[in-house]
Amino acid sequence: MLLEFSQPLEYTGLANWFDTTLGSWSLPVKLILVAVALLAAYAIIAMILIYVERKITAFFQARIGPNRVGKYGILQSVADVIKILLKEIIHINNVDKFLFFAAPFFMVVASMLTFGAIPFGKALQAVDFNIGVLYVTAVSSLGIIGVLLAGWSSNNKYSMIGAMRSGAQFVSYELSAGFALMTIVVLTGTMSFSEMIAKQEFCWNIFNGHISSIIAFVIYLISGHAETNRGPFDLPEAESELTAGYHTEYSGLQFGFFYLAEYLNMFIIASIATTVFLGGWMPIQIHGFDGFNQVMWYIPSYAWFFGKTGVLIFLSLWVRWSFPRLRIDQLLNLEWKYLLPINLVNILVMVILVIAGLTLTDLFPILAS
Repeated sequence: MLLEFSQPLEYTGLANWFDTTLGSWSLPVKLILVAVALLAAYAIIAMILIYVERKITAFFQARIGPNRVGKYGILQSVADVIKILLKEIIHINNVDKFLFFAAPFFMVVASMLTFGAIPFGKALQAVDFNIGVLYVTAVSSLGIIGVLLAGWSSNNKYSMIGAMRSGAQFVSYELSAGFALMTIVVLTGTMSFSEMIAKQEFCWNIFNGHISSIIAFVIYLISGHAETNRGPFDLPEAESELTAGYHTEYSGLQFGFFYLAEYLNMFIIASIATTVFLGGWMPIQIHGFDGFNQVMWYIPSYAWFFGKTGVLIFLSLWVRWSFPRLRIDQLLNLEWKYLLPINLVNILVMVILVIAGLTLTDLFPILAS
């Protein structure tokens, strides 16, 4: 569904070009082309994130970072991809071969299914579900199956410990992430990403729900960061304890799948936060300032989306390289004793705000799109 907005400069979506150019082609061919485009974007975004993280990490640690392969080391990620593709896959004895080889695909498929529902720009979305929030919450949860299968099938005690840690961590923080998203569902009255973005034309959700929305935003960022198993929540991959965790026994392309999914999950968490809390691809709009609004629409919608998402990814990396690793008891206490109770109270507060008509768009109808 393509939504129409009152912007002076209409952005022509890729979907319109796709239908016009390939209108006579069969549906299976179109679906294959969409899948290939998503896979290409999946790989390209992962390589960009790997390079960006290395450079930002180097900045925090007073280093230069990649600087040999290509200008400013920009081709280092491409070289690493080629290296992983050419590396030998080491065969491990006494493993459950079927589950061992299936585990990486669960990771990639789970992130790929979520990736397809993200609105990258106006009309630039593979699938627009009317239950988008429920869909991404459900399919993203499939990734933990791959982690548990990898740990159990490897026949390695360190891999198993890493998988169990990851399972406990993911299941715990998935609750807070889901409740944070449901807080905004209560605010907007919809689970559709496109409708959420439409309702944020003049007021983003992070401001519309007052302090309750801000609390939900912070909790979602913390929970999402924990779900990606990145520092300070990187206990499942603690090298000093588990020699890499649940993917210890993987090599070559199989390890590459885990590596790829990890970076895409970081992008997906930031993308969902951008869509639900920060207006998605919608540019900054101020009611009554038509000239300013027109200038903002000259910036493509996908540039707004990737700009907002990039800020959240930078914040995630900043947290990773600023805080020490948590102990397992600290990690679980943070979720079950603090984040989850706060989340439950926060949803109740949001319900009261909506019923009482105390949201910004209710108090100031001019902000409603």
